[in-house]
Amino acid sequence: MAPVNSQRTIDERHTTHVKPPSGFPTLELGEVWRNRDIVLILAVRDIKVRYKQSFAGISWAIIQPLLTMIVFTAVFAGVVEVTTHDAPYPLFSLAALVPWSYFVHAITKATSCLVTDQNLITRVYFPRLVLPISAVVGGLVDFFIAFALLVILLVIYGSAPTLKILLLPFFLLFTILTALALSLWLSAINVQYRDVNNALPFFSQVLMFVSPVAYPASSIPEKWQLLYALNPMATVINGFRWALLENQPGPGIYSLVSVAVVLIALFGGLYFFRWQEDRFADVV
Repeated sequence: MAPVNSQRTIDERHTTHVKPPSGFPTLELGEVWRNRDIVLILAVRDIKVRYKQSFAGISWAIIQPLLTMIVFTAVFAGVVEVTTHDAPYPLFSLAALVPWSYFVHAITKATSCLVTDQNLITRVYFPRLVLPISAVVGGLVDFFIAFALLVILLVIYGSAPTLKILLLPFFLLFTILTALALSLWLSAINVQYRDVNNALPFFSQVLMFVSPVAYPASSIPEKWQLLYALNPMATVINGFRWALLENQPGPGIYSLVSVAVVLIALFGGLYFFRWQEDRFADVV
């Protein structure tokens, strides 16, 4: 009888119970982890679809930050003369554009993922959290390609990394969590109000100018630094520059404000997403 009981335990472990919503939603992150293979499958699918029948192909991941860097260099180094703390402006700007481009790509894809994959939502059961997570994970391919361009530029300018670069994965993780936290809110709201996706490009442009992408965060007056830290991407960009470039000011005490904002937004977004999840199939 022992083998029968063991088999029964295995069957129960892999059985999914679909129940009607009741009371406060539970996150059920364990179920998302058990379906992590779907995250990878959807991420790979999005990458193939994005570059299929594209003339430049995956090199767009290099072209976009590279062209933006050239424009920023011409304007902010040649005309405005922004302070870069002795770093070459192309390096200064690209160190910010690499995480910024990933962030914008991740939230853009994740915001529309529920509407784009409405056939999956209405026909197949799986944790809906898989969709925004796969969109955020899929964007990492573009990040690493753009980061390779940044490494090449570091070699050209003879900027040798220090031990600070060992902390770069923590800032990358913080970037991923920031993108995921915002994506959970935007994707769930976009199911009900489709104009969220239309307003996103304008929102991204505004957020870029209030983030230290083209200028140093040290140019913000001290009295506004606490308010400025409410934007987590300011901490992300400061962290990337500090870890990769010399003589860059490191993240200060105000970075803890950014961490708190992301954690609150992330857990709040998880519960909000789960609360709205049962309505997705009917509304989408």
